[in-house]
Amino acid sequence: MTRVAAIDCGTNSIRLLVADVPADGGHTDLLRRMEVVRLGQGVDATGRLAPEAIERTRLVLAEYAAAARDLGATDVRMVATSATRDAANRAEFEDMARATLGRTPDVVTGREEAELSFLGATGSVAAAAAAHGLQPPRPPYLVVDIGGGSTEFVLGDDDGVLAARSVDIGCVRLTERHLHDDPPTPEQTALGERDIRTALAEVTAEVPVDRAATLVGLAGSVTTVAALALDLPTYDSEAIHGSRIPVDDVRRVAAGLLAATRVQRAASPVMHPGRVDVIGAGALVLRVLMDEFGLPEVTVSEHDILDGIALRLARPQA
Repeated sequence: MTRVAAIDCGTNSIRLLVADVPADGGHTDLLRRMEVVRLGQGVDATGRLAPEAIERTRLVLAEYAAAARDLGATDVRMVATSATRDAANRAEFEDMARATLGRTPDVVTGREEAELSFLGATGSVAAAAAAHGLQPPRPPYLVVDIGGGSTEFVLGDDDGVLAARSVDIGCVRLTERHLHDDPPTPEQTALGERDIRTALAEVTAEVPVDRAATLVGLAGSVTTVAALALDLPTYDSEAIHGSRIPVDDVRRVAAGLLAATRVQRAASPVMHPGRVDVIGAGALVLRVLMDEFGLPEVTVSEHDILDGIALRLARPQA
């Protein structure tokens, strides 16, 4: 058994998982944390990480480093994704992380981000289906990770990844580009949808999505849409993980979020405060890709790149 700490630093949030990972089989969580720091604030427009965003990230990273140390993690890996890849001042961020965590973060390529997401997402979908009394999902899986700056599309089966593509249609990026009003106007939503469809054409040029038997969706936009579709009274990870949401429910939830004001979205008992401003764009990405690819439902995973980082850290050949 190996105790490791995984840190995923994305465009919108930074998350920590400390887990015990056996030589094979499922891992045991000791601690999961998520804080919205909006590292990618303005990076689409300026090409740079804002100093205040780096400082917000530093404060949380210091807490994560202490937690990993206190829980006795023998190894730590921090992965940074879209916002950091895109930033001209990436070195400033890396210097901060090295000083705070004691090691340099891995600014991964879109391909590795996709592979880690696939590993984390698919490792427990069969067990989650069984917990809901459902048949296990069938491979090949199309794993879709809707992040803040980018969305990863990964096609694979039980033997691993077959094809992958990362495109810049994350919920923060699309919100900053187009969804400016409260609520966004139909014209703004149409511009966002246009960007999504353009990006999906890039995906289908490299990933044979028509081979997918199961869509697996992950990250906060997807899990929040699932919580709303399930009409949960509070956010419940166990109820969400492994749930299957029909495309009609995704359409309904997405339309409602895009028509709601910020105050109305914030009033939802399942809404994380850090997602209030960007959830409309995230739901739009999910709805458009399901319509474009003709996918009847999405299997929702609470496990994602964070779990993939932990598994690969403990099992380098995973």
